[in-house]
Amino acid sequence: MKLDPDIVPFDPIITQQDRHVMNAHKSGLVWFSGLSGSGKSTLAHQVKAKLYQKGVRSYVLDGDNVRSGLNADLSLSPEGRKENVRRIAEVAKLMVDAGILVFAAFIAPYEESRRFVRELMTDWSYFECYVKCSLEVCEKRDPKGLYRLARQGEINNMTGIQAPFEEPQHPDLVVETNRCELNDCVEQVIDFLNRQRLIILR
Repeated sequence: MKLDPDIVPFDPIITQQDRHVMNAHKSGLVWFSGLSGSGKSTLAHQVKAKLYQKGVRSYVLDGDNVRSGLNADLSLSPEGRKENVRRIAEVAKLMVDAGILVFAAFIAPYEESRRFVRELMTDWSYFECYVKCSLEVCEKRDPKGLYRLARQGEINNMTGIQAPFEEPQHPDLVVETNRCELNDCVEQVIDFLNRQRLIILR
């Protein structure tokens, strides 16, 4: 998006690299995408908790939490979902620049939106993690009761039922939560972050 000529970004005195040195780890954005009930938020928070014990500064941006505040004005229409992702990506970029390792747990059902995030984060460390879980298992879990309501016709925009979920084609990491225990899934993510040299476990 082209900036208005009156808008001139300020060059920082303390750089992102300076913050990396202070934190003893790099910042970046890991986007957990998947169906409702696949375990995105659970996985992201468990990874954050484990890294917290090691002194890694991280933060989880969670779909429901954000929609109750920053994005409370957005609908679940295709346009609303895309704007939801756009806003979160911009917020996450600021947090990454501040030196934080950010975990975004959002369905992000459209490939177009996920591509936007990747392009936005071109100059920063960005990784897409597909939290893969079959619709059948997600429906059995149904922690919020949304699938039941969708099947009963009480809601009509449920991703995976009435609304599409475009499966990620080229994710950086795939974690199959219906095939492994939570602790194993957490270790997969942390091992990936280590291999990408984002974190230094002390």
